[in-house]
Amino acid sequence: MSKKQAWSAVEKKEFRGALLAIVIPVALQNLLSAVVSASDALMLGVLDQESLSSISLATQINFVMSLFIGAVTIGTTVLAAQYWGKEDVDTVEKVLGIGIKFVFPVTFIFFLLAFFAPGFLMGIYTNDPILIELGIPYLRIVSFSYLCMGVSHVYLTIMKNSGRTFLSTVYGSSAVVINFILNWLLIYGIAFFPKMEIRGAAIATLIARIVELMLCLFENMKKDVVKIKIKSIFTTYERLQKDFVTYTTPVLCNLIAWGCGFSMFSVIMGHLGSDAVAANSITNIVKNIMICGASGVSAGAGIIVGNELGRSDFEKARKYGDRLCHIAISIGAIVGIMIVIASPVIVSMATTLTDTAREYLRYMLLVCGYYMIGSAANKTTISGIFCAGGDTKFGFICDTITMWAFCVPLGALAAFVFKWPVLVVFFILNLDEMVKLPAVYMRYKKYKWLRNITNEE
Repeated sequence: MSKKQAWSAVEKKEFRGALLAIVIPVALQNLLSAVVSASDALMLGVLDQESLSSISLATQINFVMSLFIGAVTIGTTVLAAQYWGKEDVDTVEKVLGIGIKFVFPVTFIFFLLAFFAPGFLMGIYTNDPILIELGIPYLRIVSFSYLCMGVSHVYLTIMKNSGRTFLSTVYGSSAVVINFILNWLLIYGIAFFPKMEIRGAAIATLIARIVELMLCLFENMKKDVVKIKIKSIFTTYERLQKDFVTYTTPVLCNLIAWGCGFSMFSVIMGHLGSDAVAANSITNIVKNIMICGASGVSAGAGIIVGNELGRSDFEKARKYGDRLCHIAISIGAIVGIMIVIASPVIVSMATTLTDTAREYLRYMLLVCGYYMIGSAANKTTISGIFCAGGDTKFGFICDTITMWAFCVPLGALAAFVFKWPVLVVFFILNLDEMVKLPAVYMRYKKYKWLRNITNEE
């Protein structure tokens, strides 16, 4: 996003090495995770449209919880990346303990809500009694997986930030592959397994999360690795914890502002009928799968740039940031074109959808084409590069204005007051990434993210 700067042969080699070691494994893990997350809805969609719509709405609870987990993992990365770049392993272990201390209470609250009040949670997203009834057993079973997710996600984040990115990818990917296989066996009742449909999808998710946590605990038993220490969880490291809260709180507010706004999109679409819900569900699945490359660049950017900032090598951090932005935009454009080209095939495969839902899906996928470019650029800058230097407040301000002063109110007015067509409502709701792109570009050019936060008192 700045003028092209000269790169030495050594810098090019180092950058390519970082891409291979961090960005590509993270992108691969994100891809597998997105595919498996989608498998619940897609496999159930083969049974009937109601199952597809219900589970797509039920998984919104997991989505909202993942915002809180995401804030903690990003806050963990902000500090861990720079302290690892500074070669301060002891402090990285303390950051791990702080991350677990913050994340577990959140996942426990979501467990209580999903287990004891699943009908209430489903009622937030739809007024269709059939969809609510189908979602209740799914939430009750999958709620136990929430207790595993927080700890495993924070630990896998530390692995990525402490030179174990490949193993982190292997562990995370193993869990999602197990989820996919169990989905197939339990939803349809393959071989000697019972046909459990929605309950089967929930059990598969629960088992996969348990396996993921067990793999993390196995890794934690090894020598010479950053470990989970009980002392680090229960000791109050005042300065470090203050830094953690300082950099995590804006990220949390940002993710809540964006995520709750995005979740409101599902609420709005959920009240426009089952056809709109089904088409929107498949569109979101396509988005989540296709944006994985950019998500990998975003996560990798936080680590790669953060390591250089921790070493106070600001010039290299700037060059890396510029190159990562260019890569992200290119990926977004390529992915957008791929979605447009593949849209007829995707629509033809959605055989269980009604004709109306398939028509909605056809045009929703076209909207995704341009959406990918803005999403890729914004993910890499806001969630990756800005956070690497502790510039976490901008994302909160930007997303709050974009979502709550523009997309959500305009979308609600279009749907419920003006009664505009479903596709017009969908178009308005998907303008958020492009609307904030100019502001993100201007913020990047100020280079306020070029900071070594380990040196700050």
